[in-house]
Amino acid sequence: MRNNGFIFKQIACALVLALSAWADALPKIAMQPVFTKLNVDRPVWLGEAPDGSGRLFVVAQAGSIYIIKKGSDGAHAKNFFNIESRQPYFDNEDGLMSIAFHPGFKTNGLFYVYYNQKSPNDEHEPPQSYPFRSVVSEFKVSATNQDQADLASERILLSVPQPYGNHKGGEVAFGPDGCLYIGLGDGGFGGDPLGNGQSTSTLLAKMLRIDVNSRSTTGWGGNQTTLPYGIPRDNPFVAKPTPGPSGPRQEIYAYGLRNPWRYSFDRATGDLWAGDVGQELWEEVDLITSGGNYGWSVREGAHYYKPGPVGAQYIEPVIEYPHRTDLQAQGQFPDHSIGLCIIGGYVYRGSKYPALKGIYVYGDYGLGTIWGFRYDRTAHQVTAHGTLLEQHQNIFSFAEDGDGELYVLTQNSSIYTITVP
Repeated sequence: MRNNGFIFKQIACALVLALSAWADALPKIAMQPVFTKLNVDRPVWLGEAPDGSGRLFVVAQAGSIYIIKKGSDGAHAKNFFNIESRQPYFDNEDGLMSIAFHPGFKTNGLFYVYYNQKSPNDEHEPPQSYPFRSVVSEFKVSATNQDQADLASERILLSVPQPYGNHKGGEVAFGPDGCLYIGLGDGGFGGDPLGNGQSTSTLLAKMLRIDVNSRSTTGWGGNQTTLPYGIPRDNPFVAKPTPGPSGPRQEIYAYGLRNPWRYSFDRATGDLWAGDVGQELWEEVDLITSGGNYGWSVREGAHYYKPGPVGAQYIEPVIEYPHRTDLQAQGQFPDHSIGLCIIGGYVYRGSKYPALKGIYVYGDYGLGTIWGFRYDRTAHQVTAHGTLLEQHQNIFSFAEDGDGELYVLTQNSSIYTITVP
């Protein structure tokens, strides 16, 4: 009986281990073409209106947003929004970057966009005589046509001076808390020459968090002004303001980001995931938390890039990968394959493919590889990771529809849905 009991325990343990390994296993995926008759050049963002209409909004980098019906071939796309005359797309990393719908969009028709421009001459004033700017604006849908934006309704929330033409970040998204999150790059060029990554007196190289439904006052003494948005009281730098222009900006939610290119909220947990594009050697995925310092430009990934303050603490990437094979052994995950430019993705919460559930899907612009990982929120660690698909199209962005199904937008102007064969 003892031997039989011992054998039974061994079998039970083996089954538990096998089931655990199966649960952590990552499936292979495929990319299925959708909207095959849609003619949109350089699609950089896709999102579904939260109004039950089944309308998907595709953002074209040149400055337009098109409406297509979910499940259609895209042949009858409607031009919803067009600011191409403002020339937002003047360099490879500029343009109209994303759209975010107000949580009350179904009733108020409000939406928000992020776009870039060459700065008007009257904005070239010291101390920041920068040639470019990033703009976050609120618009409203036309009162007479739900498929048409009212361009005259624009209300500029932020106009952020930009010193160079690259590293714009470029996303706006509402979190589960109802606040608008805005990802901004470090201002560009290379190596963060202005030190924006570790400076909390600038909005560059940050994840911002604002309240579009209220207004806050900023400044001191007789220089107070009312902002076109509110600053949430629980933002990390609200409780300890420092008077003067060198004090921390209270809009900041997290900092030390080089170029957060695509971030998303896990619709099941509320976690905020971001892909942060590296400089020369390392790409990373970060779990963004309030007040978090992600290291740039002292660090690139989990590795030092330039000297920083002694004893400074930085939040480690959840996962990283190198640009070269000879660096793989130095990474957090030596078996992770290489890439050149990360594209942040989404945690899959759709219903079509149970094998993908809970996997964060991300990819690489340069090589086209798509990876995934499972993350244990209690243990704060990756439990499984690997390659989901090797393909060679340049990925601009991932996207998620209202059902939690995922899409891939590519440089060749194609859109795909992610499937599990």
